[in-house]
Amino acid sequence: MAFSAFARAAARCLCALSIWAAAAFAATPAAAQQEAIDALTRAVDAVVGVQVTAAEDARSAETLGRRRSGSGVVIGTDGLILTIGYLILEADAIQVTTQDHRVLPARAVAYDLATGFGLIRPLLPLRVQPVPLGTVAGTAASATLMAAIGGDDGGVAATQLVSTRPFSGYWEYHIESALFTSPPVGNHSGAGLFNRRGELVGIGSLFVGDAGGDRGAVPGNMFVPVDLLKPILTELQETGSTRSSRRPWLGINSTETEGRVQIIRVSRDSPALAAGLVAGDIVLAIDGEKVSTLEGFYKKLWSRPQAEGEVVLTVLQGSQIRQVSVKTVDRMTTMRRPAGI
Repeated sequence: MAFSAFARAAARCLCALSIWAAAAFAATPAAAQQEAIDALTRAVDAVVGVQVTAAEDARSAETLGRRRSGSGVVIGTDGLILTIGYLILEADAIQVTTQDHRVLPARAVAYDLATGFGLIRPLLPLRVQPVPLGTVAGTAASATLMAAIGGDDGGVAATQLVSTRPFSGYWEYHIESALFTSPPVGNHSGAGLFNRRGELVGIGSLFVGDAGGDRGAVPGNMFVPVDLLKPILTELQETGSTRSSRRPWLGINSTETEGRVQIIRVSRDSPALAAGLVAGDIVLAIDGEKVSTLEGFYKKLWSRPQAEGEVVLTVLQGSQIRQVSVKTVDRMTTMRRPAGI
């Protein structure tokens, strides 16, 4: 990005932050208001752009593409950056762009399948002050938060926490306490979600149409709470993953509709494909136990003691009910490991 373009982007960011802060802290005494604005400014400074090129033979390129861009947040004094894991999945090259338009090469440190977090570290001094990790505990629904995005299209936006609840993803993913915010934020991948103290409370993952849960169609985003990071941060840095990520994997994308789990996509070279499962199949039971939700399906699958084994799915294929034996694998062993992990 040319300096003039960066300057304009930075000006827009600061202007947006000022407008947001003025609204968010309108009833706050001037001294406390300035203290909060300073904390949030430091938070924005810690948000970086993340550009990734995946390996040519990366399986994830089918769904994520080879070239990906998003954001990350500096959380360590050594330049450690927290981002959303799918950005760096099977990465071949990573670059980060700071708020003062420096572009630095980086390497992947960890990818955690269980939470969805990714860690990267620049290969050159970052010279960016890290932000503290906060918590969503005690944060009331409808609380105003700030989402910050890095890179060429960086900026800040006000958003509200509308619900905190379990989330099951179609890609064999589940967490117990996802954060849902609205209105939606564009370029959400790896975006930082901050409270009024400038503490990082979540990392952006998805755009969703049901942020409000049972309150109907409310467009917004899902953020992974940093509360999930704190107990595993040391393990991630030491091993590149966590024990929780070593679990059975089928290689399917599924959806939950009217009390049924339906397969919508089968990954190439996956256990599910080898077993003969196809898009459109409806999963009725796993090892003889009925499943009607993605959460129940995943938890039953992951309750097995070993990642590699054999699981029996009862599926409805067309008008016929079949028993399909699938040899599960450890998902982490199927992915190309980036240099560094």
